[in-house]
Amino acid sequence: MAQPDAAPTSLNARLTGAIVPTHDPVLIREGDTYYLFATGGQYIQAKTSTDLIAWKDAGSVLDKIPDWALEAVPGTKGIWAPDISYVDGQYRLYYSISTFGSNRSAIGLATSPTLDRSAPDYAWTDQGLVVQSVPGDDFNAIDPNLVIDAEGGQWLSLGSFWTGIKLFRLDPATGKPSPGATPYAIARRPAPNGGPAPVEAPFIFRHGGDYWLLVSYDYCCKGVNSTYYTVVARAKDVTGPYLGRDGSAMMEGGGTILLRADLQEQERFRGPGHPGVFTDQDGTTYVVYHAYDREKDGAPTLRIAPLRWDEDGWPVAMP
Repeated sequence: MAQPDAAPTSLNARLTGAIVPTHDPVLIREGDTYYLFATGGQYIQAKTSTDLIAWKDAGSVLDKIPDWALEAVPGTKGIWAPDISYVDGQYRLYYSISTFGSNRSAIGLATSPTLDRSAPDYAWTDQGLVVQSVPGDDFNAIDPNLVIDAEGGQWLSLGSFWTGIKLFRLDPATGKPSPGATPYAIARRPAPNGGPAPVEAPFIFRHGGDYWLLVSYDYCCKGVNSTYYTVVARAKDVTGPYLGRDGSAMMEGGGTILLRADLQEQERFRGPGHPGVFTDQDGTTYVVYHAYDREKDGAPTLRIAPLRWDEDGWPVAMP
């Protein structure tokens, strides 16, 4: 008599509901509900879950591109690559404005006292421009991520292509850099032949007294032909230097691989990247990211994996 197939055990294998399409996800919890924000459609897409497994669409965060953004980045068509944090009694949602392939880009900020759409005080208020880049700058102001250091200082990492990942100190009162603030360079990929060497989507989090930087290398957004993968590095200070397990420097294209495509014999989920990290109330830390599902015509799909820490203190993403 044939035995029934074993129930899937990994979190990724159990994800259901509104997990496609998902690009550039970040995750947070308010009360008993998990909220996920991602690139989707024209504006930032929201999804909710009560168990991290079954997901529902929850509409868009903003209903139009702010006027300041249309002026700062002419020709922009959408809002994307969000970051979500709870700071000083309000939720901060940083977001990206750009046109493809250009570094005439900007990061904006919207705030709300709650994520619960049924709450009477639910409302996103756009706080305007945070950081802008223009042709001639050596960075690209997209892919924001807020990190709070051990002393309570606030920082925003950002960047894509150009000379890599930058880190701005923020004024805690505004969530924006002080006028004239000079960024730190924390990761880049020198191109030996002068061509592009993609590095983008930074995310910094604290664990075990150290700072951990995740970035994505190579190319996203090509369906099953995407070559995206994610590396991690560690530093004692939020400004770096960030080094891989083998001592390789993130300022020289180093780091340690955290997420890569499925093994060749499986080849289902390709190009895993643009990660966010979230630690739940029980202390479990998760990495949330997107990958392209070969069995569904390369659809960008939500993936969530618990992190464990190996004997050397380095994170390992569970299947």
